[in-house]
Amino acid sequence: MKSSQTHSQSGSNAGNLSLSSDTRHSFRQISAYIEARIGRGDWQAHERLPSVRQLSQDSGMHRLTVFKAYQQLKDQGTIYARNKSGYYVAPPAVQNMTNENELEPALFEGNMGELHRLPARYQFSQALIDPNLLPNHYFAEYTKKVFDLYPKLLGMYAHVQGDLELRQLLARYFSRNSRFHIDPSELLITSGAQQAIHLIAEAWIRPGDYVLIESPTYATALDVFRQKGARLLTIDIDHNGYQMEQIEQMMQRYKPRLFYVNPTFHNPTGLCIPAEQRKQVVDLAAQHQCLLIEDDTCSDIYFDQQPPPPMFAYDTEGYTIHIRSFSKYISPGLRIACIAARQPWFKTLLSAKSLVDGGTPLLNQKVFLHYFMSDRLHRHLDTLRVALHIRKEIMQQELQQTGWEYNEPQGGLSLWVKLPDHLSVPRLLIRCLERQITFVPGALFEHNDERSQQHIRLSFSFASEQHIRDGIRELVEIARELT
Repeated sequence: MKSSQTHSQSGSNAGNLSLSSDTRHSFRQISAYIEARIGRGDWQAHERLPSVRQLSQDSGMHRLTVFKAYQQLKDQGTIYARNKSGYYVAPPAVQNMTNENELEPALFEGNMGELHRLPARYQFSQALIDPNLLPNHYFAEYTKKVFDLYPKLLGMYAHVQGDLELRQLLARYFSRNSRFHIDPSELLITSGAQQAIHLIAEAWIRPGDYVLIESPTYATALDVFRQKGARLLTIDIDHNGYQMEQIEQMMQRYKPRLFYVNPTFHNPTGLCIPAEQRKQVVDLAAQHQCLLIEDDTCSDIYFDQQPPPPMFAYDTEGYTIHIRSFSKYISPGLRIACIAARQPWFKTLLSAKSLVDGGTPLLNQKVFLHYFMSDRLHRHLDTLRVALHIRKEIMQQELQQTGWEYNEPQGGLSLWVKLPDHLSVPRLLIRCLERQITFVPGALFEHNDERSQQHIRLSFSFASEQHIRDGIRELVEIARELT
């Protein structure tokens, strides 16, 4: 996303902000402050104002408060906005303009984590399971069992590679469910998939390295790769999967260090790459000696039939590294994921993990282990799939009247929705945030690409059935008000 750069005068005067950080102050004080600055000539007509992010930092107020202040000033004609650029001081003539297409609010400037932290009555941005659908009652039982079996557990450090008993169980799980053989010595337990991505980036990406990513792709992975200074190259993904010629050309021309993929119920689109293309991608990665990083967080969340085996199952050369997360649908609080990798890649990963935390918490691993090996887990998964399928269908029912486009996913946690061209996603997001309705704008999943600017991701997994009905109806009504 474009960074916010205020005019030098704006930046120098930002330190004069006299607002208190007391949260009792309202957005009207922000509005009054800006009007006063404009009135005394600190900011001239058509001069860019501080970004929402900057003014929030300077005032100590929440970004949503600053959003409201800017929106109020725009509505009254004091300022205007340029799409994806920011807010500007309006000349007197602008006060009489009514062309809404020319006066759009700035795109949300935060990252995914900041969006999730905003208050929400209807939460459609978080691709997490509703806690009411998780077996919370039984975790106390398994925790007690763990302490009975391992009374000295809290006095022990975890092994940096992960608990051996858990790795042995996961090796059997992969052989049975994912159709690949892995030795426990080739598994590394991590604190969630996000840490796994970070470890891989730390181990292999250096500033200037080329990295292939899907377009769109997981927003947090984008942030990690950018932070490492990678040069990102995008690979298209649609209902037909990949364009294999595009991948081959990119690998031949740029010799990328790695290719990050999310082939099973892809985040954010929900697409599932067919088995034949998975085999072809694996072969290309081996041919061009490109590490294939396969992120798999939702393969157990399918609604009809199981997805194809992971890419790792087709790899005979060892160029695929498989990330398998269990956090979303078993227990987000335990933060359990694992990396499957062959030598010599594994040794490098283990070194990176030892520098980060010395090992995923042992208590979390043992609680997860004993729940994961229980019959109760399989009953839970069967029930969860049905519950999520119902919620998906409810969201689709509420969207039918809109004419908005989406591909019906066969698994996962979200709908990837394309809005009509006349509807501004930035304006819709701001209006929804004012009413405490959250969704993720498609731009957060793209790297310097406007391909997804008309898309939004709506997650059906976190809200209850009634909240989905009420929240989507309110979101659709807001969209109608903007057209």
